[in-house]
Amino acid sequence: MAETKIPKKIVLAYSGGLDTSIIIPWLKETYPGCEVIAVSGDVGQGTELDGLEEKALKTGASKLYIEDLTDEFISDYVFPTVKAGAVYEGKYLLGTSFARPIIAKRIAEIAIKEGADAICHGCTGKGNDQVRFELTIKAFCPDMKIIAPWRIWDIKSRDEEIDYAEAHNIPLKISRETNYSKDKNLWHISHEGLDLEDPANEPQYNKPGFLELGVSPEQAPDDPTYVTIEFEKGVPVAVDGVKMKGSDVVRKLNALGGANGIGISDIVENRLVGMKSRGVYETPGGTILYYAHAALETITLDKATARVKEQLSHQYADLVYNGQWFTPLREALDAFVDSTQQNVNGTVKLKLYKGNIITAGLTSPDTLYDEEVATFDEDDVYDQKDSAGFINLFGLPIKVKAKLDQKRSK
Repeated sequence: MAETKIPKKIVLAYSGGLDTSIIIPWLKETYPGCEVIAVSGDVGQGTELDGLEEKALKTGASKLYIEDLTDEFISDYVFPTVKAGAVYEGKYLLGTSFARPIIAKRIAEIAIKEGADAICHGCTGKGNDQVRFELTIKAFCPDMKIIAPWRIWDIKSRDEEIDYAEAHNIPLKISRETNYSKDKNLWHISHEGLDLEDPANEPQYNKPGFLELGVSPEQAPDDPTYVTIEFEKGVPVAVDGVKMKGSDVVRKLNALGGANGIGISDIVENRLVGMKSRGVYETPGGTILYYAHAALETITLDKATARVKEQLSHQYADLVYNGQWFTPLREALDAFVDSTQQNVNGTVKLKLYKGNIITAGLTSPDTLYDEEVATFDEDDVYDQKDSAGFINLFGLPIKVKAKLDQKRSK
């Protein structure tokens, strides 16, 4: 059997969380003499990046790249998914799913630039992220060795990870009591593990520190908040009349939505690897954007196009969830979606109130809604007598079958 080549230069997907904090020393122990280059993709996780370089270097990395990907993440990954109306299993707004391809792509690019002979990630063998990272790596450096410690080391739990960190004097921002598995970016934050692993347990929304992007509906103001969002070709471009780039749209709506208890979801989802998992997701701005975009489409898309788009949205959501971003199918679906969005222009006015989003007005220069046709008042554009002939033709198959059934029953 051929000897397995020991990697000498490893690029690590590094978040500074529990998993990747202990992976650097573990790699140095497992592959003596190897160089570890840490890469963090900034997709809007904010203060989680504070002190990351010092920590990475102290634990054994030779250098740390912090790549600012936030604007690209929102414009090239989030907004195409919103335009597609893609929601996984009717509830999950794909916050972790579409963040992985952009991060993994940049890691692959740096690995190639650095002449690395392996890429390492901290995804567990039970999760979806291992698939998302590795499919992207295969798309950009198909021959690169991939190291996934969770699939090969002796550590079996997050408690044992904490034991390892304490033994190696690795500082952590969590304790055993607050040891939720979390993922945060500009779009959302997820909470998994601990008491959430049992679906019978109600999430502690009102417990200080649990929610990070907003408040629970019970704690939201008693007065509603109104917001208007302007779209051009399905892309949000302004909030309350102020033009802004995509990432700032999300920031603004996160603040408004979070303050009003919007976008908190308790989800049991079907993971790609075959098991069910339970988590709590906070997506305040994203929930508002999905709602507003769908509302605008009700007056700007014709029925047939809307029906087909809705069908394809499920396939788009599965594709994103399953890590198949860099595929011909995603490109083809985007081409279809972009075609449908040419007339999705206009302004949506919403009322935010204690976790609820209520439509308060829709306007579009490309509306298909004709008040003169739809009115209950007198009009000169619709002859109600025409409907009789339409019903006769539309109901002809039903009538023919009924008459034949009567004949056969005699």
